[in-house]
Amino acid sequence: MAVIDVAGFVADLKDHAVEHAFHVHDERHFVESYSLRQTWEVDVHPEEGCAGPVDLYLSLDIDPRVLLTFEDEVMGRAEGDDPPDAFHFPLNFTWALPPLPHGPDLLVLATELAGFGGPDLPLEVSAIDSIPAATDAPERSLRIVAHQRVSLLRIREGDAVSCDSLEHCLAVSRYLLESATDWLG
Repeated sequence: MAVIDVAGFVADLKDHAVEHAFHVHDERHFVESYSLRQTWEVDVHPEEGCAGPVDLYLSLDIDPRVLLTFEDEVMGRAEGDDPPDAFHFPLNFTWALPPLPHGPDLLVLATELAGFGGPDLPLEVSAIDSIPAATDAPERSLRIVAHQRVSLLRIREGDAVSCDSLEHCLAVSRYLLESATDWLG
């Protein structure tokens, strides 16, 4: 018997995202056959952005060693005695946009997004300039990522991702959605 339900957590995360005005598009579950490492990916975007260019990918990485160690800790204790909150899985929020002919200044964008993410959701802003053909102008693709750790203890209690995190994600998504029209020209 598993002490936490990861698939149930992902289902709850999708429901929680919907409660915060996101629309869920897709879900993927990958299992590495040799190590049994797992990745859950959920594609979402703001409800008003169904036809828009902004997507947010939620990615939860499951390390089986962390999961098994946590289960051993829980099973080795008396009922109701929780282990220390030292077991976590990484949860990544990654925003994607199509190539932008008029890409933003990265420093300005990073500064503006910092106000939406705040100290609870630090954002990494990067870009890749690519040239499709030798005679074409460069196109800028943005990558914005936020990393969080979710506690296995909080997953077990059903309270792993805060409303604040999803509200910050929604604010970032809406800002990118509004700005993308200028960047796309």
